[in-house]
Amino acid sequence: MLKLPIAHKLNGLYRTHLILPCRAMSTANTGSNMPNHLTDTLPTSAIPVFTTLNSLRAWRRKASDDRRTVGFVPTMGALHDGHLSLVNHSLANNDLTVVSIFVNPTQFAPHEDLATYPRTLPRDLELLSALSYTVEDSEGNANTARERTPSAVFLPSVQEMYPSGVSQQVSTQKGTFVEVKGYGEQMEGKSRPSFFRGVATVVTKLFNAVEPTNAYFGQKDIQQGLLLRRLVRDLLLSHPDPEHLHILPTARDAADELALSSRNVHLSPAERHFAPALYAALKAARDYWDAGHSKDDTVKVALQSFEKSRQDFAGEVDVRLDYIDMNDVETFDVVDGNATSAAGKPIILSGAVWLGTTRLIDNIILGDDGTIIG
Repeated sequence: MLKLPIAHKLNGLYRTHLILPCRAMSTANTGSNMPNHLTDTLPTSAIPVFTTLNSLRAWRRKASDDRRTVGFVPTMGALHDGHLSLVNHSLANNDLTVVSIFVNPTQFAPHEDLATYPRTLPRDLELLSALSYTVEDSEGNANTARERTPSAVFLPSVQEMYPSGVSQQVSTQKGTFVEVKGYGEQMEGKSRPSFFRGVATVVTKLFNAVEPTNAYFGQKDIQQGLLLRRLVRDLLLSHPDPEHLHILPTARDAADELALSSRNVHLSPAERHFAPALYAALKAARDYWDAGHSKDDTVKVALQSFEKSRQDFAGEVDVRLDYIDMNDVETFDVVDGNATSAAGKPIILSGAVWLGTTRLIDNIILGDDGTIIG
């Protein structure tokens, strides 16, 4: 069993020492965020870092006793401005904010990029420590204003999150897993068959650990956010309930509108230059859809736009389009080819592309997104 971390506060900074029994050394640590040596320590942080469920729950019990609201931003680390915008939103709307950093092995297929997924823990903690939100009193008096900063980081090991052990190969997994039947095989699930099983499992665990009042996800992973809303509704979760699972707009590069992603760091200069072509194709399709054209013709416009960009970069970038399509926001089923915007129902227009060995995704909500985003 992992012992509780000892958090030492020195000059306002926390250094958490990990006390691990020797038997933990033999456990497969695939995708772990934790140091592997008994004497390793985490980077110094201005924010308390909890590495065990027991220590996090002790903190959470006090928050409950104090009647504090808790916002939660689950991440896999390698934080960028998109993550930080979610954290800032939580700071503005909750008494306390927890950020988890956990590279979840069960949402990666054996052939996917688990081993090379970027891990930047020292920088992640620095970025989080720099965030703050000013809360003024009801009369806007600056003298009584107070600063909210991230309250805690949950940094569990793979062993802590999967006490029965874990394998990336679904057929060899043992233990308890969560699957949202009928909603994880379309869109991203079609290209990544075990992805949403892994997401649903780890987020259920994280919700049970943190018990958030509000949880925050980005629109870039729109199917994930909508699937998780269904999960918390179907499993009758109260922390959060469906109304308090928030999907916020995709954060984009100010210069070329590329969706921010931890995987962007893997792009070569030429790939990075080409990468905004996917969003440009989706925007061209949105304009065509809004003009009253059919779904099939709208998707053709997106494909034509993307192909033109690919031709412009011929020989410079290895481009493989995975998909561009339009899907129902409730069922994720592909929209009928004759459908038009006249129906008035929100539609997901999304796509995925491989640039070399890096896979990028993006989406636009067609129609009124007020019931989806926010």
